[in-house]
Amino acid sequence: MNEHIQKGAQVNQELQKAIELREQGELNKSKNIILRLVEDHPNNAFLNYQCAWSHDVLGEERKAVPYYEKAIQLGLEKENLEDALLGLGSTYRTLGEYEKSKETFLKGLESFPNNRAIQVFYAMTLYNVKEHHQAMELLLKNIAETTSDEDIKKFGRAIGFYADKLDTVWE
Repeated sequence: MNEHIQKGAQVNQELQKAIELREQGELNKSKNIILRLVEDHPNNAFLNYQCAWSHDVLGEERKAVPYYEKAIQLGLEKENLEDALLGLGSTYRTLGEYEKSKETFLKGLESFPNNRAIQVFYAMTLYNVKEHHQAMELLLKNIAETTSDEDIKKFGRAIGFYADKLDTVWE
């Protein structure tokens, strides 16, 4: 048992070092540490998530996907799951896998309906699948409800009102 605790502390130290390296812009060094940790602990959801993130920030989206998928499947804590669903959905979108992206974002919105970042990224996917009306509605509502721009705030109610009526013509 004592050996297990020591191993856990060592993993945490190495992971912390990798995260610090990533924050300092040492992306490849960070990724290599995390890859080794995942090799040693393949069923650790958080390590898989960190590995996906490391690939993502390097523009290695296709390599990030299996780590995101495994992290989600293994079960992440709520805050990390929220970010992992956003990351995976966005990654699918950038790879042109729009239906997988849409499915992932819908799962994210079901679990985290108030996450505006997921809503905005989902709107990008809606654009890609030619659901322009719904994409615009989602973006306009988010702009109207979250802006700090005084000019937009002044017309926020009107923007929100028209968000789902873009094709309506009044005479």
